[in-house]
Amino acid sequence: MEEDEDDVNFRDPEKLDIFKKGQEIFEVVHQICELIPEEDEHLQFIKGQMLGDAAMLTVKIAGAEGGNLYDIRMECAAIIRKAARDLMVTNHSLEMFGFKEVEYFDIVRDLIEEYRLLFIDWVAGFDKWNYYIDRWGLFNPPGVGPFDKDPDDDIPFNPNNLF
Repeated sequence: MEEDEDDVNFRDPEKLDIFKKGQEIFEVVHQICELIPEEDEHLQFIKGQMLGDAAMLTVKIAGAEGGNLYDIRMECAAIIRKAARDLMVTNHSLEMFGFKEVEYFDIVRDLIEEYRLLFIDWVAGFDKWNYYIDRWGLFNPPGVGPFDKDPDDDIPFNPNNLF
């Protein structure tokens, strides 16, 4: 089977180690959430946050891989970082609201540390030359600012020449 040009630049996120580690974290979080009593309103709220944060660890990897532009990838990376950090401290909320099996959460914390190391390598692999200028100034590659002139503006374009 021949690959077309677009497929050459596409990486299947499900084959990435960081994606697989995110799935593992989600599964462990899900198992811990199964231990949360249905009748405890506060813990049920925390459960929803935990599952949402754990899901972000794979969802945003897929989004970043699909977008492939530096600014989109960095935005997804920032969301992943926030979700992982929120998940990392969730054990305090669980403990505060009386969750009896809070010690299981140490497993999640260990997995997040493994994920963090994969994350560092994943972000380091972003193509800094494949970008649009982020006019908000948050997710530009090093050396690019929100007020920089876009080099694409110098490319002459006449839509009437397309047909």
